[in-house]
Amino acid sequence: MTPPTLFWFRRDLRLADHPGLVAAIARGGPVIPVFILDPQTETLGAAPRWRLGEGVASFARSLEALGSRLILRRGDAARVLAALAAETGATAVHWSRLCDPVSKARDAGVKAQLRDRGLEAVSHPGHLLFEPWTVQTGQGGFYRVYTPYWRAVRDRDPGDCLPAPARLPAPDAWPASDSLSDWALGAAMRRGADIVAAHARIGEDAARARLDAFLEQGIAGYSDLRDRLDLPGTSKLGENLSLGEVSVRACWHAARAAMERGAPGAETFLQEIVWRDFAHHLVHHTPHITERNWREEWDGFPWAGESEHATRWKRGLTGEPVIDAAMREMYVTGTMHNRARMLVASYLTKHLMTDWRVGLKWFEDCLIDWDPASNAMGWQWAAGSGPDAAPFFRIFNPATQAEKFDPKSVYRRTWVAELSRQPGKDALDYFRAVPESWAMTPSAPYPKPLVDLKKGRERALDAYHAHRDRSAA
Repeated sequence: MTPPTLFWFRRDLRLADHPGLVAAIARGGPVIPVFILDPQTETLGAAPRWRLGEGVASFARSLEALGSRLILRRGDAARVLAALAAETGATAVHWSRLCDPVSKARDAGVKAQLRDRGLEAVSHPGHLLFEPWTVQTGQGGFYRVYTPYWRAVRDRDPGDCLPAPARLPAPDAWPASDSLSDWALGAAMRRGADIVAAHARIGEDAARARLDAFLEQGIAGYSDLRDRLDLPGTSKLGENLSLGEVSVRACWHAARAAMERGAPGAETFLQEIVWRDFAHHLVHHTPHITERNWREEWDGFPWAGESEHATRWKRGLTGEPVIDAAMREMYVTGTMHNRARMLVASYLTKHLMTDWRVGLKWFEDCLIDWDPASNAMGWQWAAGSGPDAAPFFRIFNPATQAEKFDPKSVYRRTWVAELSRQPGKDALDYFRAVPESWAMTPSAPYPKPLVDLKKGRERALDAYHAHRDRSAA
């Protein structure tokens, strides 16, 4: 009888279109699914950590429906896997690759240590459409600009989706497992967990239903409506893609099929899927993007760090209604409209002259769709310090953006209670979710703007020109 295989699940909490799981089953012996709460996973922000716990619970139920189970262990991944292999007689460990620098460093160490013990250690694709090293320029390098990257992959075949297994071969005896509740992954969310939970769509079935609903109701108008803050024009699949509850390849094929049917928004949706791949492409090739200016010439730019202004930005108290609406939407739902992400990032880094890393860390703590590559790429794009970035002198005006993308103030009134005589549940839920120490109440007067928009823009431009002149000297 073929010895067991351990499959180490991370951000691939699904059964359908799972290349690594298919390979593990193909070995012929029992497959023992494992999830490890290792030191790297322990450092997740409050919202993504809570969402991970919910995703793990849902995936464990899916495995149980196949007669399998998810073994939970806490500790250093290499030691946990080696111990489990010894307990179960497993001779192989398989997993799906990740490209962010923290995961790559961990996984390289795990692979080396397991192989030193004589175990087969194999990583597989599945988190992306195309592994970063497989997309090269004509000179053999990596892409630094999105549009050429898009042209390079738009007609490439990522392969067919793989069906979910009908069953997972089980061992004669299961190893012991931790209790997920003992991990208390949602503890840091405190009051906000129940409120965010009402907006989350957790698990593989929910992810597929969300994709199907978007294909039926949303993709045709995606090009025209995806920037509208007041209308449901986006897919919201980022939450599920971040944990692999739906495969990006399934999204790709769905979009291609919609293109063939003539859906006008399908190609734009496909480009957004590829943008995610591009972010991981850059993180793989230039891992410093997650913590340092991608462009070295931005080192020394006079951004401020944490400050009272940054605190008011985080709490949705800037006095700019569309900015505050976006920040409150994130705290209530765990997500934020993509157009709003650009606006709040531009406002923080330019009007408030605050370091993009302040915003990156806050998003890392608050987003249930947090993705290390997309978060870093988005913040450096908005700040002007990243690859293929918006020029620093392109400064979004929150007021005019609100007029264009929220013309009847629906979005602003939905999330900012102080703007309505009778605020709705979503606006009031914000005050139920935030820490009591913030001492916020919907009856308080709405704050005056932190900065005059025109003067803030001029200050940012003056700083940019001065920095450019110093760098050129």
